[in-house]
Amino acid sequence: MSLSSKFAEMKAKITASLMGDALRAKAMRGGVWLGSGSVAEQTARFVRNMILTRLLAPGAFGAMALVSSSSAIVGSLTEIGQRQAVIQNPRGGEKEYLEAGWWLGFLRSFGTYLIIFAMAPFVAHFYGMEELSPLLRVALLGALFDGAMSPRSALAQREMRFGRWAIISNGGAICGVVLTVVLSFILRDVWALAIGLASEYAFRCLFSYILYPGLPSLRWDPSARRELYSYSKQAMGLSFMNLIFSRTDIFVLGKLYSPTQLGVYSMGVALIGTPATFVINMLAQALFPAFAKVQHEKERINKILIEVTSWLILIGLPGAVVVYLCGSTLLSTAYGRRYVGAAAPLAVAGIVVLLNTLNACITCVFSALGRPGLHRRAVAASAVIMIIVSYPCCKALGIVGGQVAALMAIIVSYGLQVARMRDLTGLNLLRYARPVVPAALAAAGIFLVGYGIRLLGLAVNPAIDISLVMAACLIAYGLSVPAFMRANRST
Repeated sequence: MSLSSKFAEMKAKITASLMGDALRAKAMRGGVWLGSGSVAEQTARFVRNMILTRLLAPGAFGAMALVSSSSAIVGSLTEIGQRQAVIQNPRGGEKEYLEAGWWLGFLRSFGTYLIIFAMAPFVAHFYGMEELSPLLRVALLGALFDGAMSPRSALAQREMRFGRWAIISNGGAICGVVLTVVLSFILRDVWALAIGLASEYAFRCLFSYILYPGLPSLRWDPSARRELYSYSKQAMGLSFMNLIFSRTDIFVLGKLYSPTQLGVYSMGVALIGTPATFVINMLAQALFPAFAKVQHEKERINKILIEVTSWLILIGLPGAVVVYLCGSTLLSTAYGRRYVGAAAPLAVAGIVVLLNTLNACITCVFSALGRPGLHRRAVAASAVIMIIVSYPCCKALGIVGGQVAALMAIIVSYGLQVARMRDLTGLNLLRYARPVVPAALAAAGIFLVGYGIRLLGLAVNPAIDISLVMAACLIAYGLSVPAFMRANRST
């Protein structure tokens, strides 16, 4: 077969996969739209951080870490999942159902803002930062805009019109990011971040009405309300416990250390946390339908899970070593020398992120089987551990203690998830753990090369340091990946 015919065949397959009204084609088009939108948004955020860390003092990011964490905790307490209920319910496309979902969402957001408005002075007093009170009240106007989005905007996801949803969600966020950068040049203080955060939700709200015009009526269908509430009860509490795991370190460090130290910590961890969130979201969108399709075939579920986990470990463990070796260089290059103090938290965060990603894959299985509550035990365990160990770890170890506590919590949570998976599908733990050996060997080789580079004084500047370590990483992947693939084919 000639090269031109192969190209034509490939083009035909891609066209068949992406075009048409079949569910598979819609899902693949949706993945392209969502992936492109997410990449654009995360790139914009990274560029924003590179600019703002050179314009604003680290203390501004410390204050905003407390603001965003406070809003996330309050929001999780009132989370009812009305948008997911609208998408999932067969009646979700009806006008009455959409409007009932809107009223539930708006009242939730309005109540959230009232709680934040009332709590703001007490939060500011607790942390000894009087500026937190007005910052909270302004930044969290975003909660009102989030709840006020067009009632019909849920149709973008329900009808799998992901291009429109990408414009609303990712496009609104990018506009907010741009406004934040512009305001930072003008204001040169934390208010640029607070106004920028609220503006992201304001732009999303605006775009939702442009693409899906229509105001809600004052009628509230009782049956739709009951169905929405019945669905939301199943997920209550999970969001809050997840946020305890992900935000407790911010609250504890904010109390023990200065806003400057908290800002250095939060931005350092975000250097790996932001791309990790993107990876987890994309994995969830790809794995959930795959597991749902074979939900009655336990062996196929285990096979998919083992294959995905194997690649994540094989790529992620050496990657975590690279983050450890080049943490200071990466931070100084991305943010400037003021943030090098976050190298230790960043190194630990590399392992936390890897385990959290593996954990998320198992959670996808539970959701695909229609039993999302199965991971409640693991989530609760991680929340309890964070509450118990965060303060002593942060007190004894400094800002790195926040990630040490998170590492303890995610190890226990991941262990519980694996045990639950074994009981549910008969997962073979030896097969599941097999990729750890080649990944560890590759990681050890990269570590020795990186240590040798520093011992010989070859890392004379950041570019050479990163280039040499990345070259070692590519060589390690080149040796370990083919061997791993051959081992898999032989079993």
